[in-house]
Amino acid sequence: MDQDAIVVDGLEKSYGSVRALCGVSFGARTGTVLGLLGPNGAGKTTAVRILATLLAPDAGTARVAGLDVVADAAALRAKIGLAGQYAAVDENLTGAENLEMVGRLYHLGGAVARNRARELLDEFGLSDAGGRLVRTYSGGMRRRLDLAAAMVARPAVLFLDEPTTGIDPRSRIALWATIEGLVSGGATVLLTTQYLDEADRLADQLAVIDHGRVIAEGTPAELKAETGGERLELRLADRTSGADALEALAPLTDGSPRAEGAVLIVPLRQRAGAVVEAVRRLDQAGVAVDDLAVVTATLDDVFLQLTGHAAEGEEAE
Repeated sequence: MDQDAIVVDGLEKSYGSVRALCGVSFGARTGTVLGLLGPNGAGKTTAVRILATLLAPDAGTARVAGLDVVADAAALRAKIGLAGQYAAVDENLTGAENLEMVGRLYHLGGAVARNRARELLDEFGLSDAGGRLVRTYSGGMRRRLDLAAAMVARPAVLFLDEPTTGIDPRSRIALWATIEGLVSGGATVLLTTQYLDEADRLADQLAVIDHGRVIAEGTPAELKAETGGERLELRLADRTSGADALEALAPLTDGSPRAEGAVLIVPLRQRAGAVVEAVRRLDQAGVAVDDLAVVTATLDDVFLQLTGHAAEGEEAE
């Protein structure tokens, strides 16, 4: 298990009569990104808080960087970084002073903390604002500063809970590159996010949590393949011909074709030659189409199939 940076086994946590975690188990290997997905109130943030030593579990065990999150909490805090859903920075300090303070708390020493602050301000595009009080920062700037603070000590394991909420697309992409750089350097990241394209881009493994339980695990590609992989989507010239179209295309699918208005969605048994065969069969059936394409399943499709609704932002648990 020496290659596992995060090992979670049977975690349970309740808030009064509400069970937030019901025996959750998952893991992340060193130098990888684990994406934790789930609908609002599923238990993701509770799991992150336990792993970051901010909350004690009712039952079960968890080890991060080889240390028990309860018995070794004090030692573990020196090895991890955390950026929560909301920026936790001091408005009455400058950006640079915030980062230097975090460095001092990690016992980096004055000169090292100042140098690290300058590096991170530059990396997150805050160099020009480093000398300004944080209360003058926009919401996106505060978010970037909070993320920078989580990286001051170059943690072995980094917990990012909705890390790009509230920041602009350019900053999101820059953050993705930063995370990828950390992981290539050997760090491990646990990521919760409402942006499934973010999980698809960054995560090596995914665990989907719903109602406090892990309901699916695998790589993004594996989960998308289980959802149906690829599908044929076609827009009918005449929506009344839907039944004829579905009958004509039935041999191309092992799944359950369905109609959404004038659009037919047909899960494909295999992609090779599917478009040509579909056109041939529709022509023989006398069905006219305005558009036809092969579409690869996305994590949005996975999320919808597993939880019954689309992904949305996390609320307090």
